[in-house]
Amino acid sequence: MRKFFLALSFLMALLPAANAAELPVYHLTIQNGRFYPETLEVKAGERFKIIISNKGPGAEEFESTELRKEKVLAPGVTSFLVFAPLKPGAYRFFGEFHPDTAQGRIVAK
Repeated sequence: MRKFFLALSFLMALLPAANAAELPVYHLTIQNGRFYPETLEVKAGERFKIIISNKGPGAEEFESTELRKEKVLAPGVTSFLVFAPLKPGAYRFFGEFHPDTAQGRIVAK
């Protein structure tokens, strides 16, 4: 019985990784106080992941009040955010350390 529970625990540990690997992935770079690309087009109604890389010399933040997402990245750091399915529309995001230039949007179609 103990072997069964160990095997079950092992399989359950693999499930989140398998689900995350199947998500559509979009890449976003922060550099010189700007997001590249400024617009990400995603499929409406589908979970997805954005991998964010900060290539700039200072910290920057990905923030979207509409989507309730926020992540601060130190220089040279790459991280990710997973998003719930979005309804069709445009969703604004920005960088709080460069609010005048670090602007972008996610467009769900």
